[in-house]
Amino acid sequence: MIGGVILAAGEGSRFGGAKQLALFRGRPLIEHALAAATAVPAIERVVVVLGADADRVRAEANLDGAEIVLAEDWREGIAASLRAGIGALAEAEAALVLLADQPLITPQAIAAVVDRIDSPRPAARAVFGDEPGHPVLIKRELYESVARLRGDSGARELLEAVGVARVECQHLASAEDVDTPADLVAIGRGAQASTALRG
Repeated sequence: MIGGVILAAGEGSRFGGAKQLALFRGRPLIEHALAAATAVPAIERVVVVLGADADRVRAEANLDGAEIVLAEDWREGIAASLRAGIGALAEAEAALVLLADQPLITPQAIAAVVDRIDSPRPAARAVFGDEPGHPVLIKRELYESVARLRGDSGARELLEAVGVARVECQHLASAEDVDTPADLVAIGRGAQASTALRG
């Protein structure tokens, strides 16, 4: 079984509040990540990790199709969210990790990374023009190492140490993320321009 983990526990300090609920194309950011994950048949369970503003996010976003996990120690940083999400999927063969603030990650990009489940490497990750990004597929053999992560650096150093299968996804999705309200506006304009060019 392959599970999905959507990290959405941060307080959005640079955004000025719960950016998980910021609207993009008429829907909260977190709903875009969830829709992309649940559209990939290989992902059988999806866990959404909440922390700051958890009650508000649950009340204002449609999280149907996901299991909610609370990262009580979310203030520690992204490692706490990752530990909570991976811990909830302990029986899964692998966990596919997404960020709630990247609304342009597509099911196609997720599927491309999941397809590397048979790689001899213990993890696989999307790269965009050779820049590492998300989604990231973490196999069970790394779960104990993830459980020992601390702080706000996530699993980057761990993944660099063990070596990952790199999956070029620039032709499948955009890795732009939302840290500030200006980012949200810029991503919206970029998506509109891309749609106009394709039309």
